[in-house]
Amino acid sequence: MNRIDRKFQELKIEKKPAFIPFITAGDPELRTTRELILEFEKRGADIIELGIPFSDPIADGPIIQASYYRALMRGSKVAHVFDMVTEVRKKSEIPIVSMVSYSTVFKKGYQNFIESSLKAGLDGLTIPDLPVEENHELFEIAKKNDFKIVCFVAPTTSDHRMAMIAQQAQGFLYYISVVGITGVRDKLPDDIVQNIKKLKQMTKIPVAVGFGVSTSDHAKMISTVADGVIVGSAIMREIEKYEKEPTEKLIKCVGDFVGQLISGTKG
Repeated sequence: MNRIDRKFQELKIEKKPAFIPFITAGDPELRTTRELILEFEKRGADIIELGIPFSDPIADGPIIQASYYRALMRGSKVAHVFDMVTEVRKKSEIPIVSMVSYSTVFKKGYQNFIESSLKAGLDGLTIPDLPVEENHELFEIAKKNDFKIVCFVAPTTSDHRMAMIAQQAQGFLYYISVVGITGVRDKLPDDIVQNIKKLKQMTKIPVAVGFGVSTSDHAKMISTVADGVIVGSAIMREIEKYEKEPTEKLIKCVGDFVGQLISGTKG
């Protein structure tokens, strides 16, 4: 069984939502990324979303874009990210989903990319620039390998298309809480709870919410209706804040911040 499915089954029994931190691979360096993943797991994170740096990300705001730039300038490549995940797997079985550009997957080839991902120890992909209507071949290859392709649903998605995406989704559905790009927000949309409830009526797989989730209060509110809470930009902002400090301090301070978000999520 895929680690993502197993984790959500465990959390369903415990009646707890998943906390899913996003982290850019290679910012400030891959060795630190590895240690942060392990630290987040110690703090109670359930699944890791690992951003593979790309020069022109389609959905990410300035904080994550800047982290991608820093990682790329330090020489982070897909093969290096896979090697880092392999190192994590020597110490941890936490589910890891990579967020990756479609061009990266296409260039390597669907079968090859999925096989390399599995060999490294990844459990799934999120591909924000690949419409669900255009990824049948990728879905079929992933399904045969028990590898999950996580789909996105936005507030602007029509009910008809939302139902179609919900039927094809694997692992969990990623509900984008705001219109626009990732980033830290003070306030989430007023209709977010209603939209999550509507989406959950269309599918039996878990629904996790990201984009704009920035505080423990946000996490607490979302966890009352969703199966998972995803936080990215707020965590990467903390990493950027401490990137010039000793690695031990960065890991502790960012770990403390993530611990607060987990406390809000788990109640």
